[in-house]
Amino acid sequence: QVQLVESGGGLVQFGGSLRLSCAGSGFTFSSYAMRWYRQAPGKERELVATITSISGSTNYADSVKGRFTISRDNAKNTVYLQMNSLKPEDTAVYYCNIRRLSVNYWGQGTQVAVSS
Repeated sequence: QVQLVESGGGLVQFGGSLRLSCAGSGFTFSSYAMRWYRQAPGKERELVATITSISGSTNYADSVKGRFTISRDNAKNTVYLQMNSLKPEDTAVYYCNIRRLSVNYWGQGTQVAVSS
C-alpha cells in the first residue's frame, strides 16, 4: 500500500531554514509527480510546491517562490522541501502527496513553527 512519511519539521526563528523530507513506498516513486501541501490552523490545505516525475520540473505557490525549493531523489524514493527565509506565516503542518488513479494519498504531516 502507498505510504508517505514526512520528517524534518520543527521550531525555527524568523529567517531560519528547515529541510523537510518525505519517503515514499508502495508505489513506483519515479513515475509520479510529488507535491508538498501545508495547512495552517483554521485554514484550508494549500499546494506549496510540485515536482514532476520525468523532467523534474517544479512549480511553486507565489507565497513561497524564491524561498522554497522542492527536489527529489528517485534512488532514495524521497522528495525534499528546502525552506529558507522562513516567516511566521509559513507556520503549518506540511504534507506530501501523490495522486494515483485519481486518488490522493497523504502522509501524516510534519509540523513547522516559525517564531517572530
